[in-house]
Amino acid sequence: MKEIINFKLNGESTKLDTEGDRMLLWVLRTDLGLTGTKFGCGENLCGACTVVVGKEAVRSCQLPVREIRGKEVTTIEGLAGNGTLHPLQEAFAEHGALQCGFCTPGMIMNAYALLRKNARPTRDQIIQGMDQNLCRCAAHKRIVEAIESVAKKV
Repeated sequence: MKEIINFKLNGESTKLDTEGDRMLLWVLRTDLGLTGTKFGCGENLCGACTVVVGKEAVRSCQLPVREIRGKEVTTIEGLAGNGTLHPLQEAFAEHGALQCGFCTPGMIMNAYALLRKNARPTRDQIIQGMDQNLCRCAAHKRIVEAIESVAKKV
């Protein structure tokens, strides 16, 4: 059954008339054309679909869109502003943490939520915080270094 879902998406008020049990991932990709959020496993395991809801990194492949009603959602498209990359996006490029790029949006969004909670995490805290986001290209070392570099600048 269709529902009206109001929420903020990347800083903009958004109103959808959709099935409330549809997964946020598909609403973002199909209905709203925001294809930066990737479909990986569909099982809440890989992190490719990570977005930030409020201040929490969440897996959009397992989040019914009705659960974002009245909340703020940030996707990878919402990080850059006025043609300027977010410091995490810049750091991932500078440190070669992109590799194939498929996991990158989810990695960056998870790191963004991590740094919002703890602006100066230790290396161990970064590793623990990023543990559930998978990179098949084995760029984890460079990903951690990129996040560390942003944390040092803050």
